[in-house]
Amino acid sequence: MNIRYAQESDLEAIVSIYNETIASRMVTADTEPVSVESRQAWFHSHSASSPLFVYCSENTVLGWLSYKDFYGRPAYQNCKEISIYITQSARGQSLGKQLLKFAEDHGKKIGLKVLLGFVFSHNVPSIKLFEQQNYSVWGKLPQVAEMDDQTYSLTILGKHL
Repeated sequence: MNIRYAQESDLEAIVSIYNETIASRMVTADTEPVSVESRQAWFHSHSASSPLFVYCSENTVLGWLSYKDFYGRPAYQNCKEISIYITQSARGQSLGKQLLKFAEDHGKKIGLKVLLGFVFSHNVPSIKLFEQQNYSVWGKLPQVAEMDDQTYSLTILGKHL
């Protein structure tokens, strides 16, 4: 297992993995593939307090993990939303579990107290992943996303570190 800070040279692989998930309507609310260029600002928005990591096997990026500020107010500085994406060919190999555990361990090191996951309610594998790591459902937002003339609900999972 090799989890390291993402480098700009990883951005193409990060975007490719992200784009793999769009068609399923299970993981992201984006409905069309994004470009590397459109993700440059997002990539550079990551910092020591909201880092971006990649999971590599040798020199191949198989997944990534990002932290994002929650709600953007100072009182929430120790609470982050996390996102985990894994390339299709590497799913089902416990990478999600490893990345989630890493997110918690690293979160503690940088002083985080709470991690949140925002998961489409119909994404049962991701909800199970969080629940297996002792995250609890902290909220549900019914039918807040619309894609392809269908509405989808969002489940918020949280854990105190």
